Amino acid sequence: MRYSNQYKELQQELHARNVGYGTSGYKHAQHVIELAKHLGTKDILDYGCGQQTLQKALPFPITNYDPFIPGSDSEPEPHDMVVCSDVMEHIERECLDEVIDHLGKLTKRLLFVDIAQHPAKKLLADGRNAHLIIGGTSWWIGQFAACFDLRSLQSYDGGFVAAFVPLEGSGK
Repeated sequence: MRYSNQYKELQQELHARNVGYGTSGYKHAQHVIELAKHLGTKDILDYGCGQQTLQKALPFPITNYDPFIPGSDSEPEPHDMVVCSDVMEHIERECLDEVIDHLGKLTKRLLFVDIAQHPAKKLLADGRNAHLIIGGTSWWIGQFAACFDLRSLQSYDGGFVAAFVPLEGSGK
């Protein structure tokens, strides 16, 4: 299970209530363009696309997936590159392994993640902080280790970005 039905309802409510929720994807547009050029691909999946701000900032079309956004909730096919920006910290802890496995199945060549390591400014309707998981960098890297090999890591104040390649035979 990648999410519970109760959590899906909470996420849909937060998206409806807060127009600024799910809007951070654009901030990595230039980096995504550079990575895509390096890989020689435009086959990109925005996993947890929210309001599709990454798509809007790119000069070419990509696939958008978000199980909580009607119209973006269809199960995606594997892509050369998967971008997962400001998503992992929102995952229910008991679903984390399955979400990472799902990312492994969807990533052909490169997974790019941005993970915040601080409480969110937004709350779910049940009172919980929208960032359900606050983990250190090494803890997060360890979570991905079953399916991915770390290729690059850059910390910033309050989080990090990383690029992973799928392990041979993982998730596929």
